[in-house]
Amino acid sequence: MTYRQKRFGVGRAALTLLTALSALAGATVTGAAPAGAAQRGTEIAPGVGYEEFDIAAAKGPAHAHVLTVDLRHPRVRLDLLHPGAVAARATISRQATAQGAVAGVNGDFFNISEAQHPGVQATGASVGPAIARGLALKAAVPDGQRFGPALPPGTSTRDVFGVGVDRRARLDGLSLVGSIRTPEGRLPLRGLNQYALPVGSIGAFTATWGSASRVRATCGTDTDRSAPCSTDTHEVTVRHGRVVSASGTPGSGPIAPGTTVLVGREAGAQQLRKLAAGEPVEVRHRLVASASRIPYRFALGGYPVLDDGRPLPGLDDRTSAVRTAVGIADGGRRLVLLALDGARAYRTGLTIAEVAAVMRELGSVDAFSLDGGGSSTLVAREPGADTVSVRNHPSDGVERPVPNGIGVFSAP
Repeated sequence: MTYRQKRFGVGRAALTLLTALSALAGATVTGAAPAGAAQRGTEIAPGVGYEEFDIAAAKGPAHAHVLTVDLRHPRVRLDLLHPGAVAARATISRQATAQGAVAGVNGDFFNISEAQHPGVQATGASVGPAIARGLALKAAVPDGQRFGPALPPGTSTRDVFGVGVDRRARLDGLSLVGSIRTPEGRLPLRGLNQYALPVGSIGAFTATWGSASRVRATCGTDTDRSAPCSTDTHEVTVRHGRVVSASGTPGSGPIAPGTTVLVGREAGAQQLRKLAAGEPVEVRHRLVASASRIPYRFALGGYPVLDDGRPLPGLDDRTSAVRTAVGIADGGRRLVLLALDGARAYRTGLTIAEVAAVMRELGSVDAFSLDGGGSSTLVAREPGADTVSVRNHPSDGVERPVPNGIGVFSAP
């Protein structure tokens, strides 16, 4: 891969803005794009552009790879890239190729390791909610069970970036609302295909989860991810509305269509032990948006860094790293997808405060941080190619398998 070291001219007004941003966050998009400049680069598909440029950051130069996406174009849409199961990982290039995307970036933070729980395997499942093609795949884990850097004040694992059925992108929060109807009454459902359940709760696992062990869901607490796994657990399998089996230990293996596995810990386990084989059980669940009444076609987790043109208070301005982010402009009709390069010359990256400043300079009104470090990947088709190629240098030297991403699609 060779860099096209583009350096765009910046007008006096932009320079004034950049100076102000630098005072706040230490980042300057040097000689690079004023708002929308990425559209002057390569056209990946109608309504989809790609550009790369340098950023002078507080701890050294960073190199940005940027996709701009015009959702007003009738052929363009966004959807979730994923490997076919919540508890599974694959490279973004593989996910994009399998789903026919013309471009994309990596997505949410995820359950990447379990060194603190000997004998328990990491699931690879993402932290936040996920919706693909209008179908809710999973809900968010408790805040204290999150993998990744500390959340900015006022944000949570329920925060999402998404696109509604109205084809407008927005930031929102998605909470699980669910219930389990049993002969003895209705029980609250507080988990859906999550690698961590709240203490004392019951969670549902469906065929969408995959074949990974469900033991991890009963480890840690709402405030301490490394706390020991619960010793008070119970699992009930419901098939076509009837209890068919039970176990004192969460299991593993694929879940058949039409089957829901209920996993309980502490008080939740005690409730599940009351269910007998053959009893009718009805499980209902949905993800409810905190801000929008428009159903989501696609959504994934991360955390907001820019709200209505203003950086969120308390953003980290000290820790620099390779980053991935998505920005929203033009009332949700235009998107900016950014992934930093992980080559050694640029590996210092940006702080989260600098990411917010850069995304604003690129024209974003709202912006959302995604997983970074070795996960940061941007893929796009070369002109005339049938499959995507990796445009940045992943900092691990190779692409890291990840649970999901943002896919950009262009209809023929």
